[in-house]
Amino acid sequence: MDAFALTRALIDIDSVTPNEGPIGDWLYDLLGSMAARYGGRVDRQEVAPGRNNVWARWGTPEVVFSTHMDTVPPFIPSREDDTFIWGRGACDTHGIAAAMIKAIEALLEAGEQGLGLLLVVGEEVDGAGARHANLDPPDVRYLINGEPTENKLALGSKGTLGVHARARGRACHSAYPELGVSATEILLDRLARLRSVDWPSDPVLGHTTVNVGTLDAGPAANIVPDHASASIVIRVVEDLQRTKDLAMQALEGLDIEVFAATPALHMEPVEGFETSVVKYTTDIPKLSNWGRPLLIGPGSIHHAHTTEERIRKSEILDAVILYKRLARSLKARESGA
Repeated sequence: MDAFALTRALIDIDSVTPNEGPIGDWLYDLLGSMAARYGGRVDRQEVAPGRNNVWARWGTPEVVFSTHMDTVPPFIPSREDDTFIWGRGACDTHGIAAAMIKAIEALLEAGEQGLGLLLVVGEEVDGAGARHANLDPPDVRYLINGEPTENKLALGSKGTLGVHARARGRACHSAYPELGVSATEILLDRLARLRSVDWPSDPVLGHTTVNVGTLDAGPAANIVPDHASASIVIRVVEDLQRTKDLAMQALEGLDIEVFAATPALHMEPVEGFETSVVKYTTDIPKLSNWGRPLLIGPGSIHHAHTTEERIRKSEILDAVILYKRLARSLKARESGA
């Protein structure tokens, strides 16, 4: 199966979180045949009933490739034209997984060993697969994580602070607002303070950004609301705790639930590879015990999570070459060659 057929085969398995069971089984069988051919081993790591990471390795792994199997909704089957492969997961991250598998296959065919591939569940929601894998890691020197970076080696990625904020008031008839307390007005006041914070910036990662993603209050327009809530995501560029402290100060007086807290990352360059910086968060912080991280993959993040998700065929082929070259470069670095 060539890289394009492999990409389409993965897209055509519905793997919207948390339904990774079928794609995990399919990849377990595929990698099992590679393990049999080249003297490797493949295991399932149960994260939850019916949801398994897939962990394959050949020899004692020095360099491990990793990406996620799950996708955002909705499921969109594959199609292709002369330039692109389309469908849910095309660039995020089934095309990346296909390029990694073909690169590993080529390296094994050339007699290379010391390679691994970790495919995880749950990245799009809570990182459950990566957290589980991090509990019992092998002794690995380098982790090459795959996300769409347009085949550029990312020097950094922003972190994420996600919070649910809830204001409480006292309901009354809207004709007599002096008899109640508007939770909506309390919430809007705190959100205005949040948006006016002098947030940190970083010379590599740029500025902290704040997105108020959802708002809810109620129950009707002619009632002074006794509850109001918002879900907020802050893209972190420096110390996570400092960013959290600034957010908590701005949102003081609200009930706060933190649903995501991932630090920003700075990563190293490798000679001969074009570099970039990405604004999104990856599984890398949750795989902190899997060696020194690198982040690179085909496709554009601007196409991910859209109904027109796609990946250039040429980028998949380029990624196979880049992944082979990167693995060899890292292995040579450790051997002193």
